[in-house]
Amino acid sequence: MGIERAVGQPSAVVLLSGGLDSATCLAIASKDFEVYALTFDYGSRHSREITRAKSLAAHYEVKNHTIMKIELNAISGSSLTDFDIPVEHKPINEIGKSIPSSYVPARNLTFLSLGIALAEVVGARKVFIGVNSVDYSGYPDCRPEFIAAFQKAAAVGTRAGAEGKPIAIETPLLHLSKADIIKKGHSLGVPFEMTWSCYTGEKKPCGKCESCRLRLEGFREAGMVDPVEYQH
Repeated sequence: MGIERAVGQPSAVVLLSGGLDSATCLAIASKDFEVYALTFDYGSRHSREITRAKSLAAHYEVKNHTIMKIELNAISGSSLTDFDIPVEHKPINEIGKSIPSSYVPARNLTFLSLGIALAEVVGARKVFIGVNSVDYSGYPDCRPEFIAAFQKAAAVGTRAGAEGKPIAIETPLLHLSKADIIKKGHSLGVPFEMTWSCYTGEKKPCGKCESCRLRLEGFREAGMVDPVEYQH
C-alpha cells in the first residue's frame, strides 16, 4: 500500500537525518507545510540518528515518516559506513579545509533523488534539505553549486518538471553559520536535546569528532549551552 497523497494543505518532503540541521529544517517547513519526513537507513556505523529522527517526527506530528533502507555501506569509502576507516578528530580550525573521511560518496545526490521521487508521488511541491556551506565538514554535496545543478537535473528528469511544475529544492540553512542555525532553531523551539550529531555512535556523543566540534562551537558562538551531554 502506497503513502497517502496530500490533499488540500500545501505539502513538502523534509529529509530528516535526526541531526541538529535537519531538525531545524523540519521546524521551518512545519510552519507552512504538511510534512512528509524521509529518513535513510543507509548502513551507517550507528543508528542513533534514526532513533532521534523518529522522535522528532513524532514531536512535529508529521503526516508521514518514511524510513528507507539503502545500503550505501555496500560501496563504502567513508568512515561513516566502514569501520576500517577511522573517524577523524581534526581541530576546529582545520575542519572544512579538505574533504574528510566521513564524506559518503553520492549521499546527498542519492537522498535528494529519492526525496524528489517521494514528492512526485504524494504531490509535494518542495523538498527541504538541511545542507550548510558555511560551518561544515567540507562535503562537496553541501555546496550551492551542487544544489543548483541538482535542481536543473530534477527539472528535466521528472514528470513534474516536464509538465512545467518542477519540484523546488529548499535549502534554508545553506548560507547560515552553525551559530545562526542554532539561533534560528532556538527561536522556533527546536528540541535540540532530541537531536544527534556525533559520528561515533557511542552511548554519549564523543565531543571530539568533526560534527561534535562544529556543533559545540556553534552553541558557544550563539551564547547558548548544548543540552546534550558529551563524553568529553
